[in-house]
Amino acid sequence: MRILVTGSRTWRDPVGIAAALDAATVDHPGRHVLVHGAAAGADRAAAAHATRRGWLVEAYPADWRSCAESCQPGHRRTNARGEYCPTAGHRRNAAMVAAGADLCVAFIRNGSPGATGCAALAEDAGIPVERHRKDDR
Repeated sequence: MRILVTGSRTWRDPVGIAAALDAATVDHPGRHVLVHGAAAGADRAAAAHATRRGWLVEAYPADWRSCAESCQPGHRRTNARGEYCPTAGHRRNAAMVAAGADLCVAFIRNGSPGATGCAALAEDAGIPVERHRKDDR
């Protein structure tokens, strides 16, 4: 089974993530593949669990330094780590979805736009989506 995980960087429940992934695979024997965006929080917790389980793990880190040909001049932003392209996360999510999955498991905290958007892309691609939400604002 190929599982795409998308999640908020602030999702801090590795036990809940492990339980959700185990529940998703309980009726699917065999070696599993976990696809994730290599971000802090839910992605890394899911990858750690998959590694402990002996699953194959595919990381899709966002390339924050590079822009797409469609990026407009002057759109780049700056944060504590420097200048970045704000479309990098969306492009990474689209690549994960395009790679295909049997299931997308989304861990969305406080309406995280990245995880919400990736789950919507997966759904639009015909991938079933299981959403786990936490709202604690």
